[in-house]
Amino acid sequence: MNETTAAAAAALAPRKSLGQHFLLDEAICRRIAAQAGDLTGRQVLEIGPGPGGLTRALLATAAAAVTAIEFDARAVAVLEPLVAEAAGRLRVVEGDALGMDLAALVPAPRQIVANLPYNIASPLLVGWMRDAAAFERLTLMFQQEVAERIAAAPNTEAYGRLSVLCQWRCEVRLAMSLPPGAFRPPPKVWSAVVVLVPRAQAPSPVLFRAMERTTAAAFGQRRKMLRGALKSLGDAEGLLDAAGIDGSRRAETLTVAEFATLAGVVAERAATPRTTPPAPPASTR
Repeated sequence: MNETTAAAAAALAPRKSLGQHFLLDEAICRRIAAQAGDLTGRQVLEIGPGPGGLTRALLATAAAAVTAIEFDARAVAVLEPLVAEAAGRLRVVEGDALGMDLAALVPAPRQIVANLPYNIASPLLVGWMRDAAAFERLTLMFQQEVAERIAAAPNTEAYGRLSVLCQWRCEVRLAMSLPPGAFRPPPKVWSAVVVLVPRAQAPSPVLFRAMERTTAAAFGQRRKMLRGALKSLGDAEGLLDAAGIDGSRRAETLTVAEFATLAGVVAERAATPRTTPPAPPASTR
């Protein structure tokens, strides 16, 4: 471990409430940075840098600059020496990444590379999928269980809403797994790095919202047949018929392509104005 990083780690006690598990091993950090591919000229966004282990590995690449988003004011303070050392290539922004428009922080081409805080990893990911086209690639570490859900295939127990949203918007690859002992403090579970490369064709905001609603309804009651699970969307039978999907199937049997077709129908129906039947004539009696 680099002496500066070691000193920063010693000054920064991880907080369970923030989902902090620091990754300090230089070799592992370099391996994670390598999963992002050639970063030459790229603007890299890192979430939750902590004492800066992965940050140093990113600065060691040919990236144009690294912008680190850190919620913990203590970590912002201990990163100050690294900011000075990086001579303009590192910016630390104090704030909550959940409420930030990351694409507005740096120009393209941009990537996200991060060991995500466990307690906000999934909502962060869903938010980034809404604007996935803004990023060249996302190289992200999650709990192994979450990573497996992201990459899961249909007809498996892990397949769910995250699987569909992420695979619809990106090419997904499980890149590497790490044991608990690689972190400080060690989490109770293994972790894994997922690489997501956004697809060229981006859905409209209306279609993305429809996909969110469709997958939330379908997997929210995944033991039910779709004709029952999708009732919250309106005419479930009509939606399924229009999409050419048997209503007796369950959510985990649908492919990502079938969900895309179904979400398209949901979006189309939502965009069609409802006609109100004319009121009966007023009584003359």
